[in-house]
Order: sequence, then structure tokens, then C-alpha cells
Amino acid sequence: MVGTKVKILLWQLVILATAFCIWEWGYDLRKVAALKPFVPSILDPYFISKPSAIWTSFLKLGCLSDPAGFIACFDKNPNNLWLATVVTLKNMWWGFVSGSVSGVLAGLILGRSDYLAKICEPYIVAMNSIPRIALVPLIILMFGLGDMSKVVTAWIVVFFVVFFNTFEGTRSVDRDQIAAARLLGASELTVLRTVVIPSALAWVFASLTPAVSFALIGVIVGEFIGAERGLGKLIIEAEARANAAEMMVAIFIMMIVGIMLAFVVRRVQAYLLRWQPQFERQV
Repeated sequence: MVGTKVKILLWQLVILATAFCIWEWGYDLRKVAALKPFVPSILDPYFISKPSAIWTSFLKLGCLSDPAGFIACFDKNPNNLWLATVVTLKNMWWGFVSGSVSGVLAGLILGRSDYLAKICEPYIVAMNSIPRIALVPLIILMFGLGDMSKVVTAWIVVFFVVFFNTFEGTRSVDRDQIAAARLLGASELTVLRTVVIPSALAWVFASLTPAVSFALIGVIVGEFIGAERGLGKLIIEAEARANAAEMMVAIFIMMIVGIMLAFVVRRVQAYLLRWQPQFERQV
């Protein structure tokens, strides 16, 4: 088992190292006439920069080029890499939490009530048919350029993802289990707590991992359209200067954040669903 994990890790590192080598030096092969047709133009540093240039830009944006002048650099730039990351993460977190909680609650309520589900169905379908990104300008108009508009954008993106999964998970609970619980004298609240929620948790967590990415997407799109701070603003400012390296720095930061948050969600999922066979060995 340990040997298999080591082999997987080695293959992952080899793939990563190979990708970075091709990224760093692949475009230079166009200088060789025989190899030029085989080198894709997407490797042009003007479009995607190079790992070495991205690292240099990371040190610059993070005020790490001159450790002695870190404080002065930090104070001089109100939207430096660290502050921008904190702002984006904060807005993403509140949008993710509010969207997930409200999505789960709405899914449980409508999933347990056919009457309410039929009343709300046309409105839910109508709202879900609207591309959430199309609402961003309206949200910014309503809530301004501050953090609240980014939180609302993340919330509205996450809500529907979590809601539909929770709704379907609630509706798919085994009716025999519910009937057995009621036969033993369980109240509706007890049935919900001991039967419905545990059964629907797998559906809920299936939506939470992509919901992390969707929350981040919502915040970044909001920052693209209008923001005072954040990683999205860093990307837009770098795009205006045609600086691919700085754009890639922000993209890598978002990727790392997304991986870390997805890992946390998976660990929580493994703990809460430890009674399921696929999670027994992960706890």
C-alpha cells in the first residue's frame, strides 16, 4: 500500500516537472527550424509567461524581492498580493458559507414538502435558467464596488449548486427507513435528523467541492467588473499592462487556495461519512 502511494507521488512529480520544463524551455525550440512546426504557439511567453518570470513576479508582488524593505513595500501598495489574497478569500468564504447553508436548508425544506416544492418550482426553474454571471453587473449596481457585492455574487452561484443536490438527496431517501422510524414513534424532526440528513449528506458533499470553485469564480468575476481590491483586480491590472507573469501569479494563488479548500472539504466529508465503506480508511 505504501509502495503504491510512493509510486503515484513519483509519477505526479515527474509529470509536474516535465510540464514545467516544457513550459520554461519549450518555446525556445522554435529557434530550431526542424522543430518549429511541432512547438505550439500557446507556449509563447507573451501569452503564458514562463515559470522563472512568474516566480520573479511573485517575489515582486509579494514584496519579497527585498526582505529588508518588506514593510515599506507592503504599506506602499494597498492591493499587494497578500492583501488581495486575504480580501478574495474572505469574500469567497462568506459567499461559500452563506450559499451552502441556505442551499442546504432550502433543499431540505422543499425536499421534505411536495406542496412547497410545487409552489416554488416555476420560480426556482426561472432563476436557475439565468446565467449567474449575467447578474454580476446588476449586483454591483445594487451593492456597490465593495466586498458585499462579491459575497452576494459568490452566494448566488453556490446556492443553486448546493440546493439542487440537497433537494435530490432529500427526495431520494429510502421511504422504508422513514416509515420504520415513524413506526418506532420518531417525530418529524427526529426523522429529519436521524434518517434524512445522514442519507442526504453524500449528495450535499458531492456539491460542496465544486461549490468552493464556484464561490471563487463568483468573487473573481465580480472583481473583474469592478473592485477596489482583490486578486481579480490584480489580474485586470496586469492584463492592462499585458503582463502575463503577474496574471499567472494570481492564477496560481487561486489554484493553490482551491486545492487547499477542496482538501479540507474532503476531510470533513470523510469524517462525517465515515460509516460509508469508501471513507472508512481515510479517517
